[in-house]
Amino acid sequence: MKIEHIAMYVSDLEREKEFFVTYFGAKANQRYESQHDGFMSYFLTFDDASRLELMYKPIMKDIPKEHLRNGFHHIAMSVGSREKVDEITERLRADGYEVVSNPRTTGDGYYESCVLDAEGNQVEITI
Repeated sequence: MKIEHIAMYVSDLEREKEFFVTYFGAKANQRYESQHDGFMSYFLTFDDASRLELMYKPIMKDIPKEHLRNGFHHIAMSVGSREKVDEITERLRADGYEVVSNPRTTGDGYYESCVLDAEGNQVEITI
């Protein structure tokens, strides 16, 4: 078995799509738009064929994303090397994204950093 895709609702569909395309090389399909309820989505496909569905619906509420809470916490993006972790982290910082943890080796052996996307979703950048 495998996870077929992960999905998340966002407030700004185009901005979130560009985040993953620009920094993580995602390929976006053509935007789907429902004629019934304003729902729109993109499927983003990454080099290893994993997929992330970004979804938008006008009635969704963007509640604060508490760091210490139950539920999904972050998405981890494997970028292939320590150098790429450092490079992407610094590029995101320079572009104004909040880096919540600088590149480091964690207690469980991952080399990673964590950033917040424009909507406050945590993205882990790892080897």
